[in-house]
Parts: sequence; structure tokens; C-alpha cells
Amino acid sequence: MRPFTVEEITKAVGGTLVSGDSENIVYNICTDSRKAKPGDLFFPLKGENNDGHDFLGQVLEAGCRTVVVSDESKIPKQAFAAQPGDADIITVENTTEALQALAAYYLDCLPLKSRIAVTGSVGKTSTRDMLYYAAATSFKTGRNPKNFNNYFGLPLSVMDFEPDTEVAVLEMGMASAGEIETLARIAKPDIAVITNIGVSHIENLGSREGILKAKLEVTCCFDENSTLIINADNDMLTPERVKGPYRVITVGTGENCDYMIKDVCDFGDKGIEYTLCHEGKAYPVRLPVPGAHNAVNASLAVAAVGLIGIAPETAIKGFGQAELTEKRLNIRKQGRIKVIDDTYNACPESMKSALNTLISTSGEKGVRKVAILGDMFELGKESASSHLEVGRYAGEKKPDLLIAVGEDARYIAEGAASLGKERVLHYETREALEKDIDRIIRPTDIILVKASRGMEMEKTVNKILKDK
Repeated sequence: MRPFTVEEITKAVGGTLVSGDSENIVYNICTDSRKAKPGDLFFPLKGENNDGHDFLGQVLEAGCRTVVVSDESKIPKQAFAAQPGDADIITVENTTEALQALAAYYLDCLPLKSRIAVTGSVGKTSTRDMLYYAAATSFKTGRNPKNFNNYFGLPLSVMDFEPDTEVAVLEMGMASAGEIETLARIAKPDIAVITNIGVSHIENLGSREGILKAKLEVTCCFDENSTLIINADNDMLTPERVKGPYRVITVGTGENCDYMIKDVCDFGDKGIEYTLCHEGKAYPVRLPVPGAHNAVNASLAVAAVGLIGIAPETAIKGFGQAELTEKRLNIRKQGRIKVIDDTYNACPESMKSALNTLISTSGEKGVRKVAILGDMFELGKESASSHLEVGRYAGEKKPDLLIAVGEDARYIAEGAASLGKERVLHYETREALEKDIDRIIRPTDIILVKASRGMEMEKTVNKILKDK
């Protein structure tokens, strides 16, 4: 970020400077009291379990002299010492909303040519990463790191953008209605991508129609000059369902799509190849990342950057540098064993895609392909049927061994019964599996590990690699 004066911050967040010097300057945003240092602007955020206001004393002692607060009763008395170097204290109604307001202000200060939002039930992080590499071929580009896509993460990501950023690529996550609208009003995108409408968070939103409505909040600031790009292979994402006072671009395998995908070849952990057709031209695409589903993600990125003047062939060259965010089909090796670590999150669609990657991954002669699949969360009343669906799909794909982990994962095991009892195992907990992992895993196995984040299956991955 660029330096800000205290006066500029106060105006941007709609606050009141109750102590300090309006001409002081801050150089960095901090929300973690343990990392506060001189020159920082500290926002004490309130979470479910902690309130940053409780650590204001620690922050001030560390030399951070500028804070935005909503609870004045927790400001240490020494902050008002009426001496040179006093703390700059800005009061607001809500510190989270103040952080969001500052991020929105900063975006308006940047020399942006485009603001691109990415959301969807699955694929949004990979699409965001693809977009970043495509846009970075021609423009100074910023994006969220890791999974910084919520009320706190998105504005903090924005504040880290360099002052000369020309393209902002912002992933937007949600669990409930209204969340994406809040993020969209911060970012004010002119281009938005919806990757997929699945069943993630259906427990909170009631139906896939409810999920679609929540995802379409990304268009809340759109006008006739804005564009929505959709994955038309998804049954919920049709031009009729998403229409509005903006342009719609379709991407998918259908012949009527604006960007048509064909001839996808999946080489497992070695990546994929396919052909992308647009306006009568065919473009060969080689992606160095695993997963056939990434053909759609990459093509959505090509469509998006095409709107800012980047030719398909240029965007495709950018993919050669692509590295997807950790724990999304991340290939890890130890000796002769290979683990496909996809432990960040899971839903039926991504489970199936990961199984495809496992089966397409080549190995030594006689190597086993093992799928370790854990619970998928936030599926509500759809949970049992969704886990059964994944199990049946696994039965069709025929891994050499399927290990289902978790309470609802028993339905995965049930759905995969066609593999035979000797090829299907079920463990109620991750810990129970890990006690047996030495006995189960062989040193030449190719192993897929995937589950919802709450299952903490990355611990299983680490145990497999450490023990082998």
C-alpha cells in the first residue's frame, strides 16, 4: 500500500480523530496485535472468540501509534498523555466496516483499468489464480493471497496492493446471503466470473436457487458497461437465469458458447491439454496444473482478460507460470510415494474431479491408486445423498482402494460398494485412520486425500509423507 496521513484515513473511514496528529503518516495495516510495529495502522477487529480491543495496550507498547477503535472504554489511559508522539486514535462505529471503507477508498485511488471479481461454489480460487497470471502478462496485477476472500481477508488483500496496480483480481467467498454483496460494494467490479453453482453452503441458503441468488450479488454494482462471465456447463448458470442490465459471456463445451472448450486431455499430475475456440479461431492450451476441471477455470480467465485487451494466445502463455494456491490438487512426493493433496475443501463436484485426476495420474507398474475421501460439510439435508453420489462415482472410477473418513463418509463407502469389501474401508475419525495408516499404505502408492477443511486431513497427508 502507499502511505496514508491520519487525516486521510479518518475521512476515508468516516471516523473522528479524538487524539493525536492528523498529519502523522502510516505505512502498513495491521490486525494482529502480535505483529504491530511503529508506522502501522491497527484495526482491532471483533471475531467470534476474540476482540482486538483487548490488546490495544500491547499494540501501543510495541510502538504502533495509530489505531481505529469502536470501543473507547478499552483505550489505555496512557494513550492520552498529551505529549508529542501521543497515539492517533480514530473512533468509528464498527472497525470491520471501517477497514472495508478504507479498502474501497484505496481501490478508488489506484490507477485501475479493471476490477475483476471471482466467485462460485467450487473453482473460484483456481480461477482467481489463472486470472492473475493471465492479466499479469500485460498489466500490474493484484489478487487475494491464499483464501483471503471474506469480510476481513478481501479488504486486507486490497490494502496490500502496490500503488501502481492496474488490474485487481478479487475472489469473493460466502457462507450466507448478503456476504458477497458486502464484498462487491467494496470492490465495485466491472467484470465478474461465476465458476459454478453447487451445493456448498446449501445448509444456510436452502437450495441451489438460493445459492445462485447469493452468488449473483456480485453484480449488485453492475451497469450496462459491466460484464458477467459464466460457466455455461453448469446447469444453474444459463443466460436466462443470470440476465440483468449487463453483458453475459458464456464459457463451456457447448457449441453456442462464446468460448468453447473441446478435446480435453487429462494427464493426471502432469496437467491437461485442450482446445479453446473463440470467434472462429482455435487456440491450443497446455496447463501445467492437474485437474480436467481447470480447462473451464482457465477459459473463464481467458474470457475475462479478453475484455481488457489481452489476446487469448497471450493469456495462455501466462498460464505457463501458473502455480495454484496450496492444498488444491497439490502434488507432494516422498521417496516413491505420491500424494495428491486436495485438503482445502470439498463438495461433490470437486470430489469427482479429484478422483478423475487420481485415475489419470501415471505411476510405476503395479502401482495402487488410493482415494482417501473425508466428510463434506455444510450440505444440510443433501449430505447423505451427496456422499452417496460421490461413492457411486468412485465405484465407477475404480480406485484400487477407497478409504472413507468421517461420520457422513460412511455413505461414500456405501455408494462404492460395487468395488467389493476388500477395496473399501470406512473410519469414523481421521485419528482412527492415522493409527492404521502404516499398515494400509504401500511405498509406491499414488494417494488422493480430499475432504472439507474442518476434517483437517492435511494432518493425514503429513503423516503419510513423514512415515514413508
